Amino acid sequence: MLYNFDELVNRRGSGSLKWDVKKNQLPMWVADMDFKTAPEIIESLKNRVEHGVFGYNDVMDEWYVAICNWWKKRHDFNIEKESLIFCTGVVPAISSIVRKMTTVGENILVQTPVYNIFFNSIVNNGRNILENKLIYDEGRYKIDFEDLEEKLSNPQTTMMILCNPHNPVGKIWDRETLARIGELCKKHNVLVVSDEIHCDLTKPGTSYIPFASVSECCAQNSITCIAPTKAFNIAGLQTAAVMIPNKQIRHKVNRGLNTDEVAEPNSFAIVATIAAFTNGENWLESLREYLFENRRIAEEFLNKELPEVKLISAEATYLLWLDCKEISNSSEELNNFICDETGLRLSSGNSYGECGDGFLRMNIACPRERLIDGLNRLKKSIDLKLTSARNMDI
Repeated sequence: MLYNFDELVNRRGSGSLKWDVKKNQLPMWVADMDFKTAPEIIESLKNRVEHGVFGYNDVMDEWYVAICNWWKKRHDFNIEKESLIFCTGVVPAISSIVRKMTTVGENILVQTPVYNIFFNSIVNNGRNILENKLIYDEGRYKIDFEDLEEKLSNPQTTMMILCNPHNPVGKIWDRETLARIGELCKKHNVLVVSDEIHCDLTKPGTSYIPFASVSECCAQNSITCIAPTKAFNIAGLQTAAVMIPNKQIRHKVNRGLNTDEVAEPNSFAIVATIAAFTNGENWLESLREYLFENRRIAEEFLNKELPEVKLISAEATYLLWLDCKEISNSSEELNNFICDETGLRLSSGNSYGECGDGFLRMNIACPRERLIDGLNRLKKSIDLKLTSARNMDI
């Protein structure tokens, strides 16, 4: 392996949101990785620092070229330069789009369990959350299309936030599914905002399908949010892109992003993106192999040591979605117990919607030694929980 993903990087004391925890705690919750980013990105950032002047920045042509070339090569999708707008992050983009493209009191549909910050972008802006709950069937998820159309047909429903690939369940939506979503949203005049930030973290040999690539119907009624931040672990550099083929929609979104002051890059956002999408492919390929070997190890461990915990099959992300209903129907209670007993910090499934209760989310984007530590802590705490439950029954 050309890159050392086994290196244990000490992130304590670095201002890390994830690692601002007690000494004995092991954080495996928030979705950033414990790996250093690609050396090619670090080198580009060093060169930018050595320049020494950090004034106001513009978006260079190389930024557009890097994104367009990457999506063509990696995802077989032609992105037009004119359709791209810089933004400081996917979440700021979604919040801005909600404000600009919908009205207070309207419904915004999400497919739960789903990334919990979507809820903030909706509620904090005075809109209503409308849930199209995914159907959980024998360890897999699928869309309830009857419920979806019923809710899209509500005249108060004006936007759908799609998660593609889906966080936290790790599902890559197939072309037929995306086409059907696109047709239903067009039929009922519902604008699609597709969050595709996890798109490069797929299982080796597997790719995702950009929503806008499926059909002209999907392209002309959608806004796609993309970024190098999740795949290359550079979220702190605040860099993303919004891709909008429709000229009229693009104009409105562009005005919104500028009004909200989230359309101006810092001194490192552009060069890091260019480096990632121009020179980061080899690193990313090695990373994907490492991540999905971590997933295999975790699955083997759970099958052998914790059969009460069911791992949901996934084709994307570095997040394990764990069905813990045999142990507890309360994610929050179980998560707190695990943290109190062993210091392992996971994410409670109920934060992703009511239908996520009984599940936990575990971030395995870390060196293998740390993964094994986390799995052992999980086993220890679950064993204690089960033993306690048995003693209470006696």
